[in-house]
Amino acid sequence: MGMTMSQKILAAHAGLDSVVAGQLIEADLDLVLGNDITSPVAIHEMDKMKVDGVFNKDKIALVPDHFVPNKDIKSAEHCKCVREFARKNEITNYFEVGKMGIEHALLPENGLTIAGDVIIGADSHTCTYGAVGAFSTGVGSTDMAAGMATGKAWFKVPSAIKFVLKNKPAKWVSGKDIILHIIGMIGVDGALYKSMEFTGDGIQYLTMDDRFTIANMAIEAGGKNGIFPVDDLCLEYIKEHSDRTPKVFEADEDAEYDEVIEIDLSALKPTVAFPHLPENTKTVDEIGEEIKIDQVVIGSCTNGRMDDLRIAAKLLEGKTVADGIRLIVIPGTQKIYLQAMEEGLIRTFIEAGGVVSTPTCGPCLGGYMGVLAEKERCVSTTNRNFIGRMGHITSEIYLASPAVAAASAIKGYIASPEVIG
Repeated sequence: MGMTMSQKILAAHAGLDSVVAGQLIEADLDLVLGNDITSPVAIHEMDKMKVDGVFNKDKIALVPDHFVPNKDIKSAEHCKCVREFARKNEITNYFEVGKMGIEHALLPENGLTIAGDVIIGADSHTCTYGAVGAFSTGVGSTDMAAGMATGKAWFKVPSAIKFVLKNKPAKWVSGKDIILHIIGMIGVDGALYKSMEFTGDGIQYLTMDDRFTIANMAIEAGGKNGIFPVDDLCLEYIKEHSDRTPKVFEADEDAEYDEVIEIDLSALKPTVAFPHLPENTKTVDEIGEEIKIDQVVIGSCTNGRMDDLRIAAKLLEGKTVADGIRLIVIPGTQKIYLQAMEEGLIRTFIEAGGVVSTPTCGPCLGGYMGVLAEKERCVSTTNRNFIGRMGHITSEIYLASPAVAAASAIKGYIASPEVIG
């Protein structure tokens, strides 16, 4: 029996010729990731283990990004804990304020995630790195601690769903629309503990930023991981960002999938996930009413990259946000922030009436920099819209692409980008 792409990567890291779905294995890790919320818990667990340091100071990444710059004393103490641990263990990849970014945008940018890697992170959206052909998945802080100490992790080998993406998407359809469409189709538990493997001729039309977005939200369908084949565009991206040599794995022709789902990208339309689940989707032309909003957030580990900012700026250029609308734009990393500045995008956002923040996860989890009050509505390019996710339990979050978010900021209600440009 053949293996899927994810199964081949796991087999190689477990020192096995082959693995099958459901098999328990111990695999070597190429990278262990933690942030300012999850790392302190892992660090305290390591203290209990009484281990002598970390397994490899070059294969651990610590990225304070959720409440950074620190929003209060508690978050400052969390970051202090991580900072002191990084110094004590001489962690190579520690990203403090000034060098920081949102972890899942920052690590690929710094070449720390490449094809063929096995990566765990104490953050559920660690599955983002499947965009570059890595097996990456989120774990709990205890597993992170064990990973930092031993360089290994236990896995149950996942079965897989194959998504065959066909044809070229329309002008305003992006990776966010594609993954929202998929989640709307299969549900938030439709890929529970499964590998979501994307194939098909439609992939050639997806930018790396599109792929990062799709892989990022695999967890919102319950997936263990999301993964893309390693094509020329992917190899070019890896070569540009990393001096490591990628290991390319391809699914066998006779690989076994629980399900094969074909998606015609040319038939998709800009899509919005209504409260309070990512599966509650409608296309913009299905809404049929003006849903007034109070805030728009463009950013996060899902949509804070250059393509996202360029699309938003294209719609916002020469226009202003509607009266009473708060537009918050958050570049994913310092490098993205600088590039957006050089391209004039930051000026566009500010002149349109928006505010631009330093890289942070802040508003996505209702932390800071955009918390919602009672009954307020927000169109957000983030990845979750659960009850109370961004603030008050009566507030509402509508997940959308940067194009829909920008158009909605201009109109003051959820709008199609087609009505703007």
